[in-house]
Amino acid sequence: MTTNSSVEQLQEWLHGAADIALKAGDLILELYEEQAYETYEKDDDSPVTSADFAANRLIVDGLTALTPDIPVLSEEGSHLTFEERRQWPRYWMIDPIDGTQEFIARSGDFGVIIALVEHNQPVLGVIYWPAGDVLYTAQRGQGAFRRDVHGSQRIHVRRLADPITDVLHLAISRRQPRERVLQRMTSERELQLVPAGSCSLKACMIAEGRADCFLRVGPTGEWDTAAAEVIVGEAGGRIVSESFTPLTYNQEANLGNPNFIILGDPDVPWQEVFIHHRSDD
Repeated sequence: MTTNSSVEQLQEWLHGAADIALKAGDLILELYEEQAYETYEKDDDSPVTSADFAANRLIVDGLTALTPDIPVLSEEGSHLTFEERRQWPRYWMIDPIDGTQEFIARSGDFGVIIALVEHNQPVLGVIYWPAGDVLYTAQRGQGAFRRDVHGSQRIHVRRLADPITDVLHLAISRRQPRERVLQRMTSERELQLVPAGSCSLKACMIAEGRADCFLRVGPTGEWDTAAAEVIVGEAGGRIVSESFTPLTYNQEANLGNPNFIILGDPDVPWQEVFIHHRSDD
C-alpha cells in the first residue's frame, strides 16, 4: 500500500498547486473582464462557460506536469468509473471556477479550487479569489494562510466571547432562497446575515473569522468541499454533513455531497443551532 506523502513533499506540491491556481485565476479574470466567453448548460441544467473549460485545461496540464503520477479529478472533466478511481491512493480534485453563476452574474465572487486527497482525506487545499487577488492555502497539520497584496498571514476562525449567546454571523448565498437555510436553524439564536458568493469563498470567510457558519442546502460535488475542509480545519473549524457526520471522498460511485455545514468556533453548541438533524432521530 502506498504510504502517506512526507510533510516536505506535500509542501512542495502545495506551492506548485498555488502557482497553478494563480495562473488559472489570471486567465479567468482576463476572460471575465473582456467578457470573452460562451455560456452553456450542463445536463443538470447548471451553467458552465468556455472560461471553465479553458481554466480546466490549464490546471490539469499544470498539475500533470507537477505530479505526472497523480491523477486529476475535475468537475469539468470526464469521470472514470468508481472501480478505476477507487484504487487511487491520492489524486488532485479541482473546480476550475467555483461559482460559475457568480461569474456569469459579474459579481466577482468566484474562486479557483485545487485540493489533494490522500487515502480518502483532503490533505492540501488551495482556494484563489481572482477578483480580489487573495490566495488561501492549507496543509494538513501545518496551518491555514491568506496571501494578498499585504503579504501572508496565518488565519483562524473567530472565537466568540460567549459561544452560547453571542450573535452568530451566518454566511448566506445571494442566489438561493434564504428560507431554505433559516428554517433549518433555531429561532432562539440571534443571527447577522453575511451575503456572499461561491461556497469556497464562504468557507474562507469562516476560516479567517469574517463569518461563523454556513449551511449549504442543495446539490454540490466533492470538489466543492475538499480544499475548504483543509483550510477551515487548519483554521480551527470543521465541515460536516447536515447530520453532523464527516464528509467522504472517493468512497462512492456518486461524487455528490449531502447538505453540509461549515462551522467556526468549536465552543459553539452547533447541534443546538442547526436543528434539522433532529428530524433524523
